[in-house]
Amino acid sequence: EETLDILMTFLHAHGYRKVKGISIDTIKRLASIILQDNVFAYGKKIYKQTTGGAMGSSLTLTLANIFMSNWQKKLVEEQTKTGEFYGRYIDDIFMTWNRSEEELRKLLDDVNTWHPNIKLDYKISNSLPFLDVQLTNNNGILSTCVYHKPSAEPYVTPFTSDHPRHVFSNIIKNFIERATRYSSTFEAFNYERRSIK
Repeated sequence: EETLDILMTFLHAHGYRKVKGISIDTIKRLASIILQDNVFAYGKKIYKQTTGGAMGSSLTLTLANIFMSNWQKKLVEEQTKTGEFYGRYIDDIFMTWNRSEEELRKLLDDVNTWHPNIKLDYKISNSLPFLDVQLTNNNGILSTCVYHKPSAEPYVTPFTSDHPRHVFSNIIKNFIERATRYSSTFEAFNYERRSIK
């Protein structure tokens, strides 16, 4: 019910009465069905999901973004007021902080009380990954490089596979583009380039 209320507030705030010819009341009823009557089968049994929505559903992703946008308002205001950076991609957040670590921990502990279903796991450091970029504060100078998750093994498409030949050149092209895009120094780019096998 809370998510549906936030959805309606969002639609009203942005001046929507209809979306692609569908009234917002109908959208609310349809979203309610998806959120409250979400069932799935596993091992010859039928289960009902009681919280949230199905992963991979475009509506669930949209609702999650609207919900998180509403949830983060106070945090964004605080970061904006103090001239700090705040960025979020779905449920991954990256922010800068120039006050004491104690104040930051206090803020993040407070943030974890804002909603019973949202608990932030956080890391505080001069160097952190965000999505697939490693961001490092070198005495006030930002440096970046490609971040490789330790739990993710590098995937290589065997040259003998039946993929169309252009796939192989695209893989190499994409690795090089990513290294170029994410490397703030020539050394970081060369390190990444040499790791491409």
